[in-house]
Amino acid sequence: MKKIAYIALGGLGAAVLAVGGLRLLTTLTYRAQIYTAAEAPAERVAVVFGAGLLRSGQPTPVLYDRVATAAELYRLGKVEKLLLSGDNRFLNYNEPGAMQKAALSLGVPESALVLDYAGRSTYDTCYRAKAIFGLTRAVLVTQAFHLPRALFICEALGLQSVGVAADRRKYGPALTWWSLRETLATANAWVEVTLTHPVPVLGEPLPIQ
Repeated sequence: MKKIAYIALGGLGAAVLAVGGLRLLTTLTYRAQIYTAAEAPAERVAVVFGAGLLRSGQPTPVLYDRVATAAELYRLGKVEKLLLSGDNRFLNYNEPGAMQKAALSLGVPESALVLDYAGRSTYDTCYRAKAIFGLTRAVLVTQAFHLPRALFICEALGLQSVGVAADRRKYGPALTWWSLRETLATANAWVEVTLTHPVPVLGEPLPIQ
């Protein structure tokens, strides 16, 4: 029994090291492609990733900061369009709609906003950005802890990208949880793009003009 326990512990330790190693590798690989809004290279479209809503239907602080950073890119003339991608599987849960309202309140004109209602995950958002909205290049807008994975997935799916960090405030203890979750999510991303190749909800192409 002791031998079995040691083998199990050894296997668990190896798995933890492998998962952590994938996150470290992804972070080191893509850190040179992450910019501030002021330093970012100009691209036609910024892709803004969903990050949840409060019970009131308003964006969470994390999501609001993503929209605010994208709005800053628009004001700086770095991008012409914002692709607001989030989850809308339920009638009372509309991430893209909440993102649109926030962007409008920040001075971005409606003509510059494109809504993706099936961005249920980072993978789905990247996949649909190319397959549905016809993008081959984009600026990705999300927090620094999320950007390496987003960059990895988008580039693996054929969408050349750079990232702009949307860290506009301190996020407190929740950042520890997000970091742990991101480690597991990064390992899952490697599985998706190299092995399983899932296909998200699709539909008619809606190329961004």
